[in-house]
Amino acid sequence: MPAVFVGCSTGTTTGKAPVTDEEKTIYAVGLSLSQNIAPLSLTPAEIEIVKQAMSDAAAGKPAIKIEEWGPKIGELARAREGKMAEGEKSKATAYLAKAAAEPGAVKTASGLIYKELAAGTGPMPAATDMVQVNYKGSLIDGTEFDSSAKHGGQPAEFPLNQVIPCWTEGVQKVKVGGKAQLVCPSDIAYGDSGRPPTIPGGATLVFEVELLKLLKPDAKQK
Repeated sequence: MPAVFVGCSTGTTTGKAPVTDEEKTIYAVGLSLSQNIAPLSLTPAEIEIVKQAMSDAAAGKPAIKIEEWGPKIGELARAREGKMAEGEKSKATAYLAKAAAEPGAVKTASGLIYKELAAGTGPMPAATDMVQVNYKGSLIDGTEFDSSAKHGGQPAEFPLNQVIPCWTEGVQKVKVGGKAQLVCPSDIAYGDSGRPPTIPGGATLVFEVELLKLLKPDAKQK
């Protein structure tokens, strides 16, 4: 996972957790900043530099000119993103090989590894269909990053051709009432960019998807 203020205190600069509504709101500012810089995967030492810059700026005494060095932030972000993505892909190599070798697993030309977990009895959807599903998404280390249970326990509804390619392809192989595991290499998931801070760039994702029903084309998503 990307480093998000690694090494920082879990409380305020005084070591105390925020108490008042105003303190909690200001603390939320810090959390928001941490999410924004997550793609940079900063080390603890680099985070100290960021903290120093914020202190210097607040005092009106920045050590460098933002006009000169600010434009270089994008270049740094792209370099860090590429390095992180390659690392994630390398870590996933053995996992993908093992998943593809499991009994019942089928690897397609796109790299998707599909495995039926429970057989359905209804029709299979087309890419243009809207579907209703229960699902759980995890990283290869088992960390759950999303699920329908986290959204009020309600099934998710969406047009099948408006999600990641792995889902568009994989869910079409599930009959209504069935359940499948989809192992999605990054190329057919969220690519090198990922979805920081929960999904690193280059990450292989593992989904369990239960197809509940096909919906009418004009059905509204919940």
